[in-house]
Amino acid sequence: MFKMMRFIRPYTLQAILLLLAIGLQSWGTLRLPTLMSRIVNDGIVKNDMGFIFGTGGLMLAWALASALAALVSSYLSAKIGAAIGRDIREELFKKILSFSVTEADSFSTASLITRTTNDISTVQSTLSMMLSMMLRAPMMATFAIIEAVALAPDMTWILALSVGILIFFIVLILSFVIPKFMLYQKLADKVNLLTRENLTGLRVIRAFNNEKYEQKKFDKTNTTILKTDFFISKLMCLEGPLMMLIFNGTSLLCIWIGISHLTLDASYLGKMMAFMQYATQVILSFLFIAVVFVMIPRASVSAKRINEVLKTKPKVVWKKSGGESGELVPSVEFKKVSFRYDGADEDVITDVSFVAKAGETTAFIGSTGSGKSTLINLVPRFYDVTSGEVLVDGKNVRDYSAEGLMKKIGYVPQKGFLFSGSVKSNILFGVDDEDEKRMKDAAKIAQADEFINKLPEKYDAKIVEAGTNVSGGQRQRLSIARAVAKNPEIYIFDDAFSALDMKTDKKLREALRPVTKNSVVLIVAQRVSTIRDAEQIVVLDKGKVVGTGNHLELMRKCKVYQEICKSQLSDEEYEKEVLNAGA
Repeated sequence: MFKMMRFIRPYTLQAILLLLAIGLQSWGTLRLPTLMSRIVNDGIVKNDMGFIFGTGGLMLAWALASALAALVSSYLSAKIGAAIGRDIREELFKKILSFSVTEADSFSTASLITRTTNDISTVQSTLSMMLSMMLRAPMMATFAIIEAVALAPDMTWILALSVGILIFFIVLILSFVIPKFMLYQKLADKVNLLTRENLTGLRVIRAFNNEKYEQKKFDKTNTTILKTDFFISKLMCLEGPLMMLIFNGTSLLCIWIGISHLTLDASYLGKMMAFMQYATQVILSFLFIAVVFVMIPRASVSAKRINEVLKTKPKVVWKKSGGESGELVPSVEFKKVSFRYDGADEDVITDVSFVAKAGETTAFIGSTGSGKSTLINLVPRFYDVTSGEVLVDGKNVRDYSAEGLMKKIGYVPQKGFLFSGSVKSNILFGVDDEDEKRMKDAAKIAQADEFINKLPEKYDAKIVEAGTNVSGGQRQRLSIARAVAKNPEIYIFDDAFSALDMKTDKKLREALRPVTKNSVVLIVAQRVSTIRDAEQIVVLDKGKVVGTGNHLELMRKCKVYQEICKSQLSDEEYEKEVLNAGA
């Protein structure tokens, strides 16, 4: 938790003003019992009305000054706390954006959302309270003890006894609460995960009529979090009665000891009243400290989870600068590339080598799990190679800055993803200016203009989160239009034509040819019809290259490619392809 205190540094001046305001508030509050003691002993006992009104006016002035200081301190603590929350949220979000796919997967999306929202809110509210209570309470307690000892030293043992009992119960409660707070945060992650999973897979759940199973799974976690929360609440409920017991016990002891002294010294009445108020301030101060210390464990768990993200070192480390390549003609080259996921026993890709040239289409095909998508994800450095080199325009991708490499690439993921906004904002997502012509040309090439023009608001039509208000094929076409609008040197299509019908697929690829004549085109596909016109086809099997060439060459010499074609074509069509290849 205290590691989060570094975020206070930019607000040092405001923190100093807060400290001064709290000091004035504490001193003003603690002047009142002494002044009240004087009114009783020197005013009421001696029947001096002038002294009573004069001292009463001074009490009123101190009370107003204390109230004003309390208002200023509340404002400053809230303002600093909100600013710190904003800063933590910005730094955390920036860190998450720097993660490679490996780090993002290691935390899980649900956990990262919880850490960015609930955990930061917990830390922010605790820091705000610490800035006020953790400064004011110790200051009040210290000043009150000094005043109490100076006023009635023979009664200070009451304070020592009360504070000792109070600390014992605080430590006892915290020893039970802290482990439960840690469990609670993990359960909150699980609830978020289940909620997100069910909302995302709602259609699948309904299609398999599995609502009851999912409900039961959610209820189990929800019940566990209820029991944990209830246990914490029960322990926290003990705090109030215990504090009241200690407070009332202290008051009774003060009155008992004070009355016994009154038989010897009538002026002890004022001292007794002042001492009781000081004792009250001491107990309340420790009570506030207890409240903060009860909040700190939960905030510490949240702070630890936030720090886990902030301290995580991305496996993909980018250069601060470096966007120029050694060659003017775009190219992508793999040199004996192997890749293995973290924790895996075997390589997903083994010793892959090929060169993809500008003006040519290089396609990748193979059975499910052959490593096609993993391979092309190495080009934009979503992962780093385990061994070998990936070169873009003759330069190792590790020697580029993130901006330098990404500005060369137009990427279309396997699952077309759209951002909340409009059709226009999605197509121009990777473009600096809002060029209407570029947007419409890109949509036309991607065969998206037809359905866009049928929308009531056309290019200003709203797109909801993840683009769920348009079909899968429409999402893919808009994703392709987004890449085309960027006009990159390298196009990466990760099975980006899978949701398109054969006619649209063919029209789209024909429209792409003139646009990509000076670019490198990398296509991952499942359908042979999508890649048969590619200048170079790389056939993968279990992460290894088993064939390279064009369609006819592979039909003659690559058994794996022949099997893929045979599985997708009728017997007559396959025989015709074999004859055309001269195999």
